Amino acid sequence: MSSRPLMRGIRPPRVYPKGRTSPYAIALTVLLVASAFLLVLIAFGIFSLPINSPSPSPKHERPRRARSAVQSSGDGLGEKGQQWTEVISWEPRAFIYHNFLSKEECDYLIELAKPHMVKSTVVDSTTGKSKDSRVRTSSGMFLQRGRDKVIRAIEKRIADYTFIPVEHGEGLQILHYEIGQKYEPHYDYFLDEFNTRNGGQRMATLLMYLSDVEEGGETIFPDAKVNSSSLPWHDELSECGKRGLGVKAKAGDALLFWSMKPDATLDPLSLHGGCPVIRGNKWSSTKWMHVQEYKA
Repeated sequence: MSSRPLMRGIRPPRVYPKGRTSPYAIALTVLLVASAFLLVLIAFGIFSLPINSPSPSPKHERPRRARSAVQSSGDGLGEKGQQWTEVISWEPRAFIYHNFLSKEECDYLIELAKPHMVKSTVVDSTTGKSKDSRVRTSSGMFLQRGRDKVIRAIEKRIADYTFIPVEHGEGLQILHYEIGQKYEPHYDYFLDEFNTRNGGQRMATLLMYLSDVEEGGETIFPDAKVNSSSLPWHDELSECGKRGLGVKAKAGDALLFWSMKPDATLDPLSLHGGCPVIRGNKWSSTKWMHVQEYKA
């Protein structure tokens, strides 16, 4: 009989039969194998650890209200700067998408259109045909919807931004305004049945600026509930641009405004026009979008 005293509260080490491994050893082995496998994946770039890094806030010479970062889609041409949306009005609904187009895309559209520019016209509300008018003194032309890879990329970007399918849009219209040329205030929606047979009513317009304008050439909303006097860029506007809500043309930016309210009624506050160019040239591209599919 052993004379060594037994110590209470201390369990003797468990002895496992030969060939049987402790569960703690198994867990440790699995953990080591998993760690080694993860390191191999990281080394070959198959897996990456999430790392949060602060992104620089967008800089613009005229800060304005609510802003939100927006991601572009599609291939297109060239590199675009920091993209973000600026709310300029809720009555009518109007937003500026900064750096919507790259410089290369702006130049591409201008060069594509230059050989085919003709005197701009307006739509006759009775016949639906184009006619000359003194209220519109620019020159312009239409690019067929989906005509090449660059156009398709831009049109897809428009659809992603507006949530309006590509098939609901008319072809891009390229416009050129020289010194003194303008477009008197007008509506983009129709008040007759003839022009709504194809695609229904025009619900929204995206106006893309393809060039800067030294002076004048603003897009003006005469009846907007916001006046230009309250805007940071008020001093940059011409006298015409100060009569209501004026937006100065900046190459690459796009102005989205809605001709219809969320309840599908027409918005008379969407009345808009193009101020006369005082110095320089103004190039722009317009995309009109309809409620239904527009058969190009």
